[in-house]
Amino acid sequence: MKERTEVGVRGSAIFLRGHVIIARSSDTRRQPLSLEGVLAITAILIGVAAWLFYLNAGLVLSHYDAKAHLVVARRVIDSLTPGWRQLGAVWLPLPHLIQLLPTQIDVLYRTGAFGSLVSVACFGVAVWATARLILAMTGSALGAMTATALFVLNPNLLYVQSTPMTEMLLLASTLLSVLWLYEWLSSSPTDPVPRTLGWALFAAAWTRYEAWAILSAALVATAFVLWRQSLPYATVVRQLWRLARWPATAVMLFLVLSRVTVGSWFMSGGFYEIDPTYEGQANKVLLALWWGTHRLSGYVIEIVAVTAALWVGTRAVTRREEAPRLVTLTLFAAAALPGIAFFEAHPFRIRYMVPLVSACTLFGGLAVGLVGPPKGRTSDRVAGSPSLAAWLLASLLMASTLVESPPWRSDAPLLEEAQLDLANSQKRQHVTTCLTSGYRGERVLASMGSLAHYMQELSREGFTVADFIHEGNGALWQLALDTGPAPHAGWMLVEENSEGGDILAHRTRQSDSFTRGMTRVCEGGGVALYKRD
Repeated sequence: MKERTEVGVRGSAIFLRGHVIIARSSDTRRQPLSLEGVLAITAILIGVAAWLFYLNAGLVLSHYDAKAHLVVARRVIDSLTPGWRQLGAVWLPLPHLIQLLPTQIDVLYRTGAFGSLVSVACFGVAVWATARLILAMTGSALGAMTATALFVLNPNLLYVQSTPMTEMLLLASTLLSVLWLYEWLSSSPTDPVPRTLGWALFAAAWTRYEAWAILSAALVATAFVLWRQSLPYATVVRQLWRLARWPATAVMLFLVLSRVTVGSWFMSGGFYEIDPTYEGQANKVLLALWWGTHRLSGYVIEIVAVTAALWVGTRAVTRREEAPRLVTLTLFAAAALPGIAFFEAHPFRIRYMVPLVSACTLFGGLAVGLVGPPKGRTSDRVAGSPSLAAWLLASLLMASTLVESPPWRSDAPLLEEAQLDLANSQKRQHVTTCLTSGYRGERVLASMGSLAHYMQELSREGFTVADFIHEGNGALWQLALDTGPAPHAGWMLVEENSEGGDILAHRTRQSDSFTRGMTRVCEGGGVALYKRD
């Protein structure tokens, strides 16, 4: 019978029995709280503190995508052409559906507070799932606590969980998917797929594209596990279908949404500037993935995690009783998306390695839990007394994160990448002044694909999304492109530098007649402002 890790309090005393911490209140009532629950609450409290720190520093919305996600959620209702088509087709819809109503409240839209708190909550869920998975696989409380420490001490993860971006929702949904898939395969793989697992798979597939690679790998791993358990082929196929229909439904719904909104089943390009650094060079792409991951976590953590993954994978393939552990390796499949993107000339973004950092954190904790007890004391792991080797490895990982990537690090790579637009944002204040000084309620033509972040910045001046004509307005946008902005808008904002300039910049360069009836009045931060004569 497996022991369950639990925490409780009696007065000021805490009791440790094996890896079980038990508490009794003074009135003898038993109110246990699992270790993974305590670790998750701890992570949330630290996450809230980090959010307040970055909010006070004015960095929560410094990343342009953080602002753009708020705009996409807001425009479903606040738009010249409101409706579900405003969800768009480049980003997956779940993060925007979650924020759809809160972003209609101006203070939440301008600060991103609700989206940030969703990320903080997902941070806690990710820690909970990681700790529970380590406990389920190794019974090691030390391993679970080590992984939690690697999570909450990483400045890159602390920053991204303070923002209304989508990475934390991805980590939470994929880690829950892997955890519940492992538990299902380990206990009753012939039973129907638990609904909690199914909804986790659906949510992951509707959050970020990295999940598509992870879930595809998970289905392959599941097929192998079912086969290793000597189930009939008909049972294997039936169970795979029961599992695959959840993410498959999510993907199909998104493809239909994409087809209806932009006329294409899937948009794979046209929204970034070509960067030939890694184009067509597989070896350089692999090095970029390795380099980016260790920059966000550290060499020691990355090496220990990869070593543990190789160990877990080898034993899962060769030992039938450990076959379910194979699904944990599928978290590394998140590398497929940035790998393909860089190979096809997408600009390098270190943020794309965040899911790999999460995988390394999990396997760092697993490595601590998998280190065997001292010779002659084989019951130590069951009893919860870590071996000397486990303590040494945990200490090494802790020292590594404090030396290579401490939480107080102000030059954390992800934080630096988030501030790439900061200088331009400051220079755009001149454009903002020009616009607000002469604005009398006219429509503003602007490409949301390039200037969504600036639209969100302008909300502090009282602008709503409905004040803009953008790609999501369909026929209105196309008419302005075909006949020029003057008949339809009193102002036009043009991004001239980023990604080689937006579509309005290209139209302006191609034909002088496009801006007929408009006068360029000011510029700043790569953005030019035109006003109708």
